[in-house]
Formats: sequence, C-alpha cells, structure tokens
Amino acid sequence: MAARAARRANTPEAMAILERFFKLRENSTTVSTEVIGGITTFFVMAYIIALNPIILNYVGNTALQGKSLGPGFAPTVAMTALCAGVLTIAMGLYANRPFAMAAGLGLNAVVAYQLVLGTPPLPWQAAMGIILMEGIVITALVLTGLREAILNAIPMPLKQAIGVGIGLFILLIGLVNAGFVTRGTGTVVTLSPLNTGPILTFVIGLIITLALFARGVRAALLLGIIGTTIVAGLLHAVVSTYVPSTAPGTAVLPASWFEMPNLANAFSGLNFSAFATIGVLATLLAVFTIMLSDFFDTMGTVIGIGGQAGWLDNKGRLPGIRKILIVDSIGAAFGGLMGASSNTTYIESAAGVSSGARTGLASVVTGILFLAAMFIAPVVAVIPPEATAPALVIVGFLMAGIASKIDFTDLELGLPALLTIVIMPFTYSITNGIGAGFVTYVFIKLARGKVNEVHPLMWGVAIAFLLYFAQNVYAGLFGVGGYRE
Repeated sequence: MAARAARRANTPEAMAILERFFKLRENSTTVSTEVIGGITTFFVMAYIIALNPIILNYVGNTALQGKSLGPGFAPTVAMTALCAGVLTIAMGLYANRPFAMAAGLGLNAVVAYQLVLGTPPLPWQAAMGIILMEGIVITALVLTGLREAILNAIPMPLKQAIGVGIGLFILLIGLVNAGFVTRGTGTVVTLSPLNTGPILTFVIGLIITLALFARGVRAALLLGIIGTTIVAGLLHAVVSTYVPSTAPGTAVLPASWFEMPNLANAFSGLNFSAFATIGVLATLLAVFTIMLSDFFDTMGTVIGIGGQAGWLDNKGRLPGIRKILIVDSIGAAFGGLMGASSNTTYIESAAGVSSGARTGLASVVTGILFLAAMFIAPVVAVIPPEATAPALVIVGFLMAGIASKIDFTDLELGLPALLTIVIMPFTYSITNGIGAGFVTYVFIKLARGKVNEVHPLMWGVAIAFLLYFAQNVYAGLFGVGGYRE
C-alpha cells in the first residue's frame, strides 16, 4: 500500500498539482530540489527537538535539574516537534516560502531562567501564559499592518547589514556548536585545542562539504551533514573518549528507534496567573520585552534570507511578507499555548535556501519530518552538532557576501550598518544588532540636523529599542525584573 501511494504521488497528475500550488516553475525550482532543501533545513535545525527540553528543564544544571521546575523532558520533546511541524507546514502552505519554524533559542532561556526562576518565581505554566499573551499581541500588530510598515521603513543599507550580521551569526553558531571556538580564559573567545574527536569530525566534515559545494553538487549541504554524521559515528566507535561538542547529539545509534509522543502539556499555556503572582506591571513588562525580541528576530531572519535568495525588490521589500509574518506571529502564541515556548522563523532556513529551496514545498517537507520526529526522536538525536556545523559555516559565508553592497564610507549608514553586523554575533542576538543599528542611525541623523530624512516609524522603533536596552534600569526603579533575551 505504501509503495502504491508513493507511486501515485510521483505521477504526472500529482506533480502537476504540486507545480500549480507551489508555483515551482515560476520560482525556477523542481520537486526534487525542494525536497532536498526541506530535508537539509530539517537536519540543520533538528537539534532543537532535544535542546529545547534541555533548556526548559535545566538538564545539566546540577542545582536545578530534578526539582520539577520545568514542563518535563518527554512532553517538551513532543510539543517541540509538534509545534515545529505544524507551523512549518502552515508556513509552506499559506506563505509559500521555504522558512521553517521552531522554538526560539534565547526566548526559551528567558522562560526558564528569568520567568520561572524570577523574583518571585513563576510556575512554568504561567511563564507559557506570558508567551501566549505576547504571541497574541504580536499577531494583532501584524493584522494591523504595523509590522510590515516598520519593515518597509528601514533604509536599504540597514536591511543589507541585517543579512550580513545574520550570516556572521550563523557562521559563529557553527564554529561554537563544533567546539572549534570556545570561551577563553584571558580572552572573550579562543580557539579550542584541535586534537579532540568533535573538532576533528568538524574539520573532516568541512572538507567534505566544501569539496561537494565547490564541485556544484546540488545536495552538498545535506550530503555533508550525512557524511559528517557517519564520520562522527566511526570516530565515536574507535575513540573511547569521544564526546560530542555540545548537547544534544550523541553520534551513537539508539537502543530504541521509536517512542510514542507524550502530549501531556498540550494547552498548558492557558494560564494567566502571572498577573497575580508577579503583578500587572511586571507581567506587561515581560510581554513587551519578549514581544520586541520576537518582533525583530523574525524581521531580521526574513530580510537576511530574502536577500540571500534574491527575493527583495529594489526598495528592499519582500513580496508576500504579510503572510510570513502572520504565520510567524501565530507561532509565538501557539508555542506558548502548547508549552514549547515561543516558536519563530529559524535562521537555519538559510541552509535549505542555499540548497536551492525557493517555495513552501520545502517547508512542508521539513514540517513533515518534524512531525515524524515525534515518533523517532531517538534517531534524530544521533546527529551531533559538529555534523551540522560545516553547513552553517558555508551558509554564513554565502550570506556575508551582501556586505559588498554597503557603502561603509558613509557615516550615516555605514556605521549603523557595521554595528548591526558585529553586535549580532558578539551578543548572540539578532535583536540586539538591529537595535544598535537603528538607534545609531537615528542619532546620527539627529546630530546632523537631518530629522526630516528619518521615517516617522524609525523614530518610534528607536525609542522602543532605547526602552528595551534600558529595561533593567527602569525595571529596578519599579521593582520588577528585566527580561531581555
């Protein structure tokens, strides 16, 4: 029966349906290219299925692990995969763009360490309720058109800088995930010793992936991930001291390939006790700061990947952006509702785009794999971070090329662009980079008496970012906690 279904899906009629619905020919792509892109994106971001539960349940934190502060590991695994699958498929079907969604890193840490462990502490269900409220607010902003209007008000060089900054951010994530770059003792970061199994795996994987990419192999990134995972498995079998660079990812075949998903946390975010526990002001402050981070993280991701794929028009606008933002905003609310934390558009989607993905068919493929991962989570956990790191390094290189279009000799745009680019990777935050660039741009225009050249919305955004950066100051004045990513 499965074989017959597969044959039917490959019939000319089925292919014609996919062509019409996803406009494959119009986007100069094919079904096979989209499938490869979708699989590549999934492999690059599958780590979130295990990493999100690790963060939300304090795994590895000996002082907190086992105190039942979080939503539970198994239920979080299931909800993480479920939310990512449903929302990524929705992105593909509704927006027809190859963007994948999953629980946002940074935002889940805010939930675990600043809301649940705040003063006073919140039950994790109440923290998810705050995420749900934030998602509802940001969805309302999209429906009113404000989010798209702000996007269109950004000067083109700053949009290009966002893409470059995200590229460097992706590249740094790859190097850190591989253990190639680590925290230094006398310096902020340093090069790790190159004699460990994970770093050797990364170097071999980078050589394999670069060779495939240089030869123009269409599935270079996907084949690189698979090949590097095999290398990691072989090294793990030979070197008894081999330990993957960072959790998750074991490089060892699991004892059991299947497990039934635990759906106990579904709808756990319908909890608004935060108003009574920490007060109305603190709750609203948390909603505002998390919303601002969510708001601009996605904006930066969409602009960066859109520029990489050549989708932006001559004013730096992305056609169909409204549909993308609607799904992304609903994702924030849905993630909170289901106890998985806010779901957002992933910068790792750039890996699929670099593999040729151009339509929502790739997202549907990625989403289906996430749903399947609910049942085969042990298999997904085999892929170590050093196996996906080479793909991230190459994607970062491709996105950084946009820097050639920026005039860095122009103080008014060059300096804000530079700050946008460097602060993203240096602070591990897209939002911080965007905020630094926007505030600097408005300030220089003001200092030069060119107030009329600044779009009114940019003034509002700059003020919002000043409040965002200074939140710990006024939060302390009012006796509430700060919640910046």
